[in-house]
Amino acid sequence: MTFESSLLLSIITFVYLAAGLAYICLLIFKTEVFGSLGTVITLTALAAHTGAIIWRWVESYQLGVGHAPLSNLYESLIFFAWAITFLYVVMERIYKNRIIGAFVMPLAFLSMAYAGLQPKEIQPLVPALKSNWLIAHVITCFLGYAGFAVSAGLALMFLFPREKAFLRNLVNRLPLPSVLDDLIYQNIAFGFILLTAGIITGAIWAQSAWGAYWSWDPKETWSLITWLIYAAVLHARMVRGWMGKRMAVLSLIGFLSVLFTYLGVNLILSGLHSYAT
Repeated sequence: MTFESSLLLSIITFVYLAAGLAYICLLIFKTEVFGSLGTVITLTALAAHTGAIIWRWVESYQLGVGHAPLSNLYESLIFFAWAITFLYVVMERIYKNRIIGAFVMPLAFLSMAYAGLQPKEIQPLVPALKSNWLIAHVITCFLGYAGFAVSAGLALMFLFPREKAFLRNLVNRLPLPSVLDDLIYQNIAFGFILLTAGIITGAIWAQSAWGAYWSWDPKETWSLITWLIYAAVLHARMVRGWMGKRMAVLSLIGFLSVLFTYLGVNLILSGLHSYAT
């Protein structure tokens, strides 16, 4: 069997699972060695993941196709997992809290696991994807999605039932609610800026590919709905002062919209973006 980038990415899927389990063990057993182990595994996986993406890009040129590995559902899920992990590593380094990994790294694993179910062959680009805007559009959108995914993981931490006596030992390990609230807001703001950039670059790309900046394609429409949801969340925070549980719940609602925009539209609705499967 030839060792290809897709095989390395399949291995990395289970490395992410190991990282998530290490962080969960840190939460449950309160032994710092699990946290250190989780960090080492995560950094190793991220480095290998970065190398695998570059390798797949090189492979596409060796096959005479020659495009960035961002052109279908498999490749976008791979990049989505990379972006989630990258944001988590940055956050762990800044806030020195590894417990967050117990709620965020499983999302990277799930993205990689779902990618593993998709066709992995490197295919030539369809005409609509042959644009220099492809990289800018996909990278900005998925970095934004990653920010929303991390905020959803943090929201789950915030909503963890702290009042339950039998969970008290676990709750004591979680960051303070005020810290989680700030992190949720910061990740939503980050995601919103990147999603805005993604929609703008996508509109420019659409003009060159389809002759119109906006076509009310299902993917475009749901991207706008997601953008409006997060715009409302930020508005509620800045103008109405919404914090705490309200922000956590809205973060989860927003991420459900992200998932439908990303995956649900591809599975249920057809349109100009139907090639992205």
